[in-house]
Amino acid sequence: MDKYLIINADDYGSFLGANLATQELLEKGCISSATVMTPCPWVKHACKWAAAHPEYAVGVHLTFTSEWNDYRWGPVAPGATDSLRDEEGYFWHESDQFEEHCAMEEVEREVRAQLARAKQFGLRPSHWDCHMGAIYGIATGRLELLNQIFDLSAEVGLPFRFPILGVAGQEQNKTLDIQIPREMLTQLFTRLQAYAREKGVICPDYLIPHDYNGPQKESFEKFRDYLYTLMESFPPGVTETYLHPSIDTGEAKAASSVGHHRIWEYELYRDPGTKRHLQACGIQVISYRDLAKMRGNL
Repeated sequence: MDKYLIINADDYGSFLGANLATQELLEKGCISSATVMTPCPWVKHACKWAAAHPEYAVGVHLTFTSEWNDYRWGPVAPGATDSLRDEEGYFWHESDQFEEHCAMEEVEREVRAQLARAKQFGLRPSHWDCHMGAIYGIATGRLELLNQIFDLSAEVGLPFRFPILGVAGQEQNKTLDIQIPREMLTQLFTRLQAYAREKGVICPDYLIPHDYNGPQKESFEKFRDYLYTLMESFPPGVTETYLHPSIDTGEAKAASSVGHHRIWEYELYRDPGTKRHLQACGIQVISYRDLAKMRGNL
């Protein structure tokens, strides 16, 4: 079986540096997809560019958490979003807080509002996914959130980021931050494979992001070596990996103490050596539009 890879830029629309980095990487063929955060200030800029460049696969990064301390955002839906807000009126900082407090009807209302805003600004979404995995329900085991998003994905006809086959060791990935037991995780994948087929929802096989829990956080060079080794481990089938690229406008560093990691990711993926390494690994880079064609265009 061939190896395919979707490289998605998350957090498009979060700030200007992210937008400029994402657009450059798409134009140069360094990444294959992106998803926009509609509650964030630079969403209109992102959607207008994507509308003017329909050849690129740009979707919606459904957002229910606001993780930084001083740069925050909140719900798009007008009214009836109290369960989605913290004491400051923004989204909850962490996924487990969101899962503990959210009302399902308010989650659905907010999903629809975020999709509507993206379309209002001219985006024709190719797919959607979720910021910090909040609507996976894997932080506390609220798996009804996954049922809801699969139903909505089938209704609106969008592929959804969920690793439908899973992969050995995925529960150890610190970036995914899976908190539910391995046995429950296995049962979850088995059930959702059948549910996705029943609903006709297109998903990648695997989701394998990088993380910074190791020597790779110490320097750009160590991060590059780590990421190249990770790419070599990608299995046959369709894998998605994601990044959060930004050029150095100062915003990313001001928003987070690890904002420089976003600049590393931008620099690494724009390096022609990364594309050559993927080719040497026998990996074909595809977009979510390509995935939809491969598995039945919805």
